[in-house]
Amino acid sequence: MVKEELYITVPSVFRCPISLDVMKSPVSLCTGVTYDRSSIQKWLESGHDTCPATMQVLPSKDFIPNLTLHRLINLWIQSSTLRPGSNSPRLLPATPPAISEVQAKLLMEKVEREGCVDSLSKVAEFVSCCEENRKFVARFDGFVEVIAGVLKRKCVEIKALETAVRILDLILSENGVTEGLNKLILKSNQESKFLSAIVLILQHGSLNSKIKSVRVLDSLALDSESKRRISDSQDLISILLQLLKTNNNESLNDAVTSILTTISITRSVRSRLIENGIVEILSNSLTEKSLKLLATLSTCSEGRSAISSEPKCAAAIVEKLLKLSKTGTEDAVTVLWSTCCLNKEEKVKEAVVKGNGVTKILVIMQREGEGNVKMMCRDLVKALRAVCKDWCLGSYETKTTHIRPC
Repeated sequence: MVKEELYITVPSVFRCPISLDVMKSPVSLCTGVTYDRSSIQKWLESGHDTCPATMQVLPSKDFIPNLTLHRLINLWIQSSTLRPGSNSPRLLPATPPAISEVQAKLLMEKVEREGCVDSLSKVAEFVSCCEENRKFVARFDGFVEVIAGVLKRKCVEIKALETAVRILDLILSENGVTEGLNKLILKSNQESKFLSAIVLILQHGSLNSKIKSVRVLDSLALDSESKRRISDSQDLISILLQLLKTNNNESLNDAVTSILTTISITRSVRSRLIENGIVEILSNSLTEKSLKLLATLSTCSEGRSAISSEPKCAAAIVEKLLKLSKTGTEDAVTVLWSTCCLNKEEKVKEAVVKGNGVTKILVIMQREGEGNVKMMCRDLVKALRAVCKDWCLGSYETKTTHIRPC
């Protein structure tokens, strides 16, 4: 028998404005605002003399129990737990929790001071609720700095690192966040600490955390300097390659392939990837992201040689040729053109012809307008003519409307 769980919505007035938890002992200040006793005591004992919600200076720090609210909370809890068939109900907010700037500042101070999972989880819950909340924290002065600071600390538990990455991943699309992160981390000579945290997540974090951490990293590679700083981390590239070799999750593989493409701006990085067998890895599971990286690698002689030496690569590309997006098609044609026309590898030409690649290249050439792809297709047809001996290509013109199978 399947056990049914009861989900209960929490009225916002039952939540403490500071902790956002259901109040156990509600007390009211002279301003009329009610807080949970433990939360407001910590606030006052830390030296504050204002009401957290209104920022009014308190003429008196005394507070009185809010017995009416306490009674209502108890009645609500009893009615929730005594419903037929309910066990321990899970509490869900009726609407996305709203916090004031004061409350946000309190939470940020706690994260900055302690970096604890509990505080970060509350921030993550708030940020994940809705777009409005994400815009709120992205605009909040110091928010991004505090969350990024968690990733630059030493001896932080893995759960806290994962939660910080989750928060950053949620707000990446907000205006100015990626640029701000880039300056905070990669332009402040503190990238080693940040990259060490990313490596730790990639080694020991959950699957979702690994995907999010790679996405965050990719978003920070805004310019050549940032890409170089990321690629300088030897441990990071090794871990990324290991993930590609051992992982079967398409989302993670796409994220890893994307960041490797992004940072492959220098010949040394491309050479290192090639030496570590990246072409064979990509050929085993060819996606559009893989084709983008292969096209990048094919810009250097080592890359073209590695692609030509991998028996499965050309055949896999030809098989995908008419199933790709416009960008994917361009990348696939670029790889074939580089190996067949620049390197003039006969075994690659044979693999293309054997896979009915000439027909597919002609189809692409006919549907493409004038541009690089059409030019590369023309070169490929000429290069493949000698291999495809049974094909009458001698008088082929670009206006051909009928394609004979090879």
